[in-house]
Amino acid sequence: MDLTLRDRGVVLGEALVVADLHLGRERSSTVELSVGSERSLRERLSGLIAEHSVSEVVVAGDLLHAFDSLPPDVVASYKQLRDVVTDHGCRLVVTPGNHDVLLDAVRDGPSPEEYALSDGQTVVCHGHELPETDADRYVIGHDHPAIEIEGQKRPCYLHGTDVYRDADVLVLPAFNELVAGVTINHIGADGFHSPLIENVDTFRPIVRDDTAGETLSFPPLGSLRGLL
Repeated sequence: MDLTLRDRGVVLGEALVVADLHLGRERSSTVELSVGSERSLRERLSGLIAEHSVSEVVVAGDLLHAFDSLPPDVVASYKQLRDVVTDHGCRLVVTPGNHDVLLDAVRDGPSPEEYALSDGQTVVCHGHELPETDADRYVIGHDHPAIEIEGQKRPCYLHGTDVYRDADVLVLPAFNELVAGVTINHIGADGFHSPLIENVDTFRPIVRDDTAGETLSFPPLGSLRGLL
């Protein structure tokens, strides 16, 4: 794969793609550590932009968390996030997800249903609906994959080769650390919501350990289940 996986995101050329930021999730969380999670999210995003010198940040859907109303301070949270991106001289693109019903009330920037990267190969979308644009690779979010290894749950990527219209599909974990993720160990082959994932058993789980600086790629889930 001609891409770089880092901290729940992916760098492709001059683009950093992240998914499922779920701004406002902090306000509805009962987790004690939720306080400051959006500040941490901005700091992580800033670090990735600086490290990889990208020119654009693309959000693969679910920028927002709430469907029906905007919690207090969410607009301010979005503006702080936008400023992090623009202060680095980058462009921010958001492809709307199923949670982004009120996206137009928050931002007035580009929000295409699907977004083709400058590499001419990759289309980014949320993944809750089938894309209309043909591509060699689709980068999506939506399903928040995670894997349990030796009793520890970790966010993971899922990569499938030639799995949708002869194209590769890369599923990103949720960038928001408050989103626990869907454990893939025992989920059925057709247990994911995205229509781009017809058979998750053909996808390889990938775990990025940023502390150790290692990216661990596993066999396809169908052959891995008995080992987990």
